[in-house]
Amino acid sequence: MQLLCACAGAPAPAPASPPGLVHDSPDTSKGCQADRVPDAALVGKTEADALALLKGCPWRIGERDGQQFPGTMDFEPTRRTLGIAAGKVTWVRRG
Repeated sequence: MQLLCACAGAPAPAPASPPGLVHDSPDTSKGCQADRVPDAALVGKTEADALALLKGCPWRIGERDGQQFPGTMDFEPTRRTLGIAAGKVTWVRRG
């Protein structure tokens, strides 16, 4: 029997999150800024501006430039799923 062992001095870095699987956990101390405006107000904003408004809110990217990302099937009424094209929000869905 032959055993192989590979040893390294430092652990491998954690893989980066795929761009569509970014989730923000709610920070209840500050609340969700986006709750002060209708979801349609996010459409047309740059991704960075929309995510700044969504600080403290549950959110995820559902589609970016035609590539769809997996999501969960649970319905969470406060969570927003965003569609992004060319760096701008094109749609917002709740759940």
